[in-house]
Amino acid sequence: MTKPKPTLGMHHVALNVSDVKACEHFYVDLIGMSIEWRPDPDNVYLTSGSDNVAIHKAAEDLTDKNQHLDHIGFIIESIEQVNLWHDYLVENGVTIKKPPRTHRDGAHSFYCYDPDGNLVQFIYHPPLVKA
Repeated sequence: MTKPKPTLGMHHVALNVSDVKACEHFYVDLIGMSIEWRPDPDNVYLTSGSDNVAIHKAAEDLTDKNQHLDHIGFIIESIEQVNLWHDYLVENGVTIKKPPRTHRDGAHSFYCYDPDGNLVQFIYHPPLVKA
């Protein structure tokens, strides 16, 4: 069998959350994503233009569940912008897990939590930034 063409990249994440409205506020009002589709009060689909994040009201209590997702990430255009995002989110009461730092590969990022405890990375990664 011939190997299929390469994927176009990972541009979709689906999250089960406890509080849809709080997560919508985080991703829309703070991060700047847009609502693509809201089929009902328990589901909302968001986009930055080339991606899609689905936020679903969890069918069960998530308190005692282990999250299998490590993190989701937003690509940022420069090191300076990563640092500005960090400061902006701190000013808006977002919990930071790891402050900005430069990685061994030249990437620069920080990690924070969305309102439901999902880990979110803001990263400048030179190979992914369009010239």
